Amino acid sequence: MSKPFPNNPMLQGNFAPVMAECAAPDLIVAEGEIPAGMNGTLYRNGPNPMFPPLGNQHHWFLGEGMIHAIHLEDGKASYRNRWVQTEQYRAQRKAGHRLIGTGFGEPPAPGGEGVAHNVANTNVVWHGGKLLALDEGSRPFAMDGDTLEPKGSWTFEGKYEGPMTAHPKFDPKTGEMLFFGYMAAGPGTPDISYQVVDASGRLTRSEMFKAPYASMVHDFITTDEHVIFPIFPATIDVERIMKGGPVIAWDPSVGTRVGIMARNASVETIRWFEGDPCYVYHPMNAWTVHEGGKTKVVADVMKYDRVPLFPNADGSKADTRFEGAASVLVRWTFDLDGNTNAYSEEQLTDLGGEFPRLDERFTGLGYRHGFYAANTRPLSAGKPFDTLVHLDLATGKRRTFDPGAGRYVMEPVFVPRSAAAPEGDGWLTTLVYDEARNLSDFVVLDTDDISKGPIARVELPTRVPFGFHGNWRGAA
Repeated sequence: MSKPFPNNPMLQGNFAPVMAECAAPDLIVAEGEIPAGMNGTLYRNGPNPMFPPLGNQHHWFLGEGMIHAIHLEDGKASYRNRWVQTEQYRAQRKAGHRLIGTGFGEPPAPGGEGVAHNVANTNVVWHGGKLLALDEGSRPFAMDGDTLEPKGSWTFEGKYEGPMTAHPKFDPKTGEMLFFGYMAAGPGTPDISYQVVDASGRLTRSEMFKAPYASMVHDFITTDEHVIFPIFPATIDVERIMKGGPVIAWDPSVGTRVGIMARNASVETIRWFEGDPCYVYHPMNAWTVHEGGKTKVVADVMKYDRVPLFPNADGSKADTRFEGAASVLVRWTFDLDGNTNAYSEEQLTDLGGEFPRLDERFTGLGYRHGFYAANTRPLSAGKPFDTLVHLDLATGKRRTFDPGAGRYVMEPVFVPRSAAAPEGDGWLTTLVYDEARNLSDFVVLDTDDISKGPIARVELPTRVPFGFHGNWRGAA
């Protein structure tokens, strides 16, 4: 008899995994119409544990990844989902039970000692003709962009075999993909690698440097001229771990450090700025400003007072829930010609949220339109975001989309109306979980006014568990 999944909030409701892979070639458009010019595929990734945990240490971040793909073509929609078939997935599927634990620092079960850990559950991107499923501690895993069939771990033709962030950045002018990897010299090390991959998928640059301390570095930021490496006090302390302490823990005593270098310079030139302890899972965007012969870097980020989902390093009690963790969109300004290593902060809106996105044609450039997920109704366990936000950063004007009681949104993804459309002119896509039906919908909003509701709602054949990130791949 199969072991049941335990009563853990991150394994219940729409956090629970779906156990079936399926393909649905002709979905029902239940409301409105899919825009005629909207052709392409939305890919989504998130944790979908294939077997129950080994023990009681389950963490949301460590379930095996599953890709969900919604393909649009000529006003019609289809759906397909597949687990990411990493070595970890294949070994466990062969064994018929869990081998790799879903708690940080949890030892493997017998038979899992030599299995490479890779959940590939955090993001999914298309670059250089490859669909790459990513987590932040492993190599990317390549899949077929149409069928989602596995192609295997990708090492950039053997030139880089280290960890890769789940949040590479894409230069809209050059087509380059920039990424980093933390703990690049091994578990618990402060070493960070930095890579550049050209538009064809060829690795053109790889360097290594040491951060001020070892930490969970979830994301980074780039402009057309600079790279920004934020190091926050979600610390990874080998001595603490050896004593039986948590692998990742909040230690505000070390403060925040932000390293900035010019993109055409070596990592040896990184300048470190210092700030108060905080945590940022996701930035929205950044850009470089030249004024009066001086250079500044401006970065808009979703800032938390502490890292959600992880304990305190000193053993004191911490609220590690995801729901209710307060974040706010702030603007950091770094004066590269100033004589201080401090930076300024300005709050941009009073409605906090997560999963900030933009019109990615303006990644690393000055921009005006931002999008994110937020809460506007009373919080309750297992129900994270109920509203999407479109923020005009020039005017401060905010429009919101609320799908209604019992419905919960995921990360928004912007699709331009055309290649030449003005910034922010297009459609906002998301997945909406409907609690009453226990199913998910694919929703399209017009960025002219997202508060008017869906211009198209497509019913999916299954629910899509609350996950992390996704991206749009336009039709060739």
